[in-house]
Amino acid sequence: MRYCGVGTAVTAAGADSSVPSGIVRAVGMTGVGSHVPSRVLTNHDLERIVATTNEWIVSRTGMRERRIAAEHEATSDLAVVAGRRALEAAGVKPADLDMIVVATITPDYPFPNTACLVQRQLGADRAFCMGLEAACSGFLYGMETARCYIAAGAAQTALVIGAEKMSAVLDWTDRSTCVLFGDGAGAAVLRPVPAGRRGIISSVFGSDGSLSDLLMIPAGGSRRPATAETVAAREHCLRMRGREVFRYAVTHMAEAGLAALHKAGLSISDIRWVIPHQANLRIIAAIGERLHCPASRFIVNVEKYGNTSAASIGLALDEAVRDGRIREGDLVLMVAFGAGFTWGATVMEWTGRA
Repeated sequence: MRYCGVGTAVTAAGADSSVPSGIVRAVGMTGVGSHVPSRVLTNHDLERIVATTNEWIVSRTGMRERRIAAEHEATSDLAVVAGRRALEAAGVKPADLDMIVVATITPDYPFPNTACLVQRQLGADRAFCMGLEAACSGFLYGMETARCYIAAGAAQTALVIGAEKMSAVLDWTDRSTCVLFGDGAGAAVLRPVPAGRRGIISSVFGSDGSLSDLLMIPAGGSRRPATAETVAAREHCLRMRGREVFRYAVTHMAEAGLAALHKAGLSISDIRWVIPHQANLRIIAAIGERLHCPASRFIVNVEKYGNTSAASIGLALDEAVRDGRIREGDLVLMVAFGAGFTWGATVMEWTGRA
């Protein structure tokens, strides 16, 4: 499998004039934040909605509950709270932002992009905004996008958010999918890191569009616009062929993790924490086996939140930073896999507030 990895950046037109041409700045996270809705949906609640049991869900997924947004809450609302918390942790004002990236597959609208809605609510008037759609890999894709801009001197401070209202695209009669997903948001502020710190050390990414039909929402786009028939057939809801997705997810996340470690000149023994996409506890366990990494070094919260797609890594990262598990200088490996298919891995040194 071939991967696209971190390359050499050059200073772009309009970039920070303090960065000499051809110089790549080290970039890291200086603050993180997250947010989940207040409503908790347990496995026992799901027993009253679809034909399933708590025992079946726990044994197959490791999930016990997930958070569900209120009808009036949209993806941008979740993203804004997480973004504010990340800015506060980093000691950055919204007015200081040059760039906002929001990764999501559940945008408020087809357009405008959700990042622009976040900008408006934050009051980050200077920032340019972009939406990014790489499904569950979106947070890592967003991080790398922002890193490239900052490394090249084209931006100084970026806010990257992964946010989802997955409950809005689930078929609540399909017990194979509706038990898996939840709503939430995770965010990070990226800036140049002080001399001697590494920040984001390496990233690798891959995709395989030939497998796109294994995990998708069939209707609602330009190929199959909404009609009474597509709505009646629930074709605007997520569809997944779980067995095949499981196999590819394990293979590609493990391979990407090893490739990112190799690119960084590190081994798994150098890594303090692994943060996987929180898709399924069995997938996470299988990745651990392939990486030869014990479960004690994995950060896992899938039992509380389920699969929050692009939000999952940022949400887990924020929890681990705030409860003190991740400390300054720790090396962290993050791996993700999502619809498309897309996948990726990033190795970073946690620097915290500069």
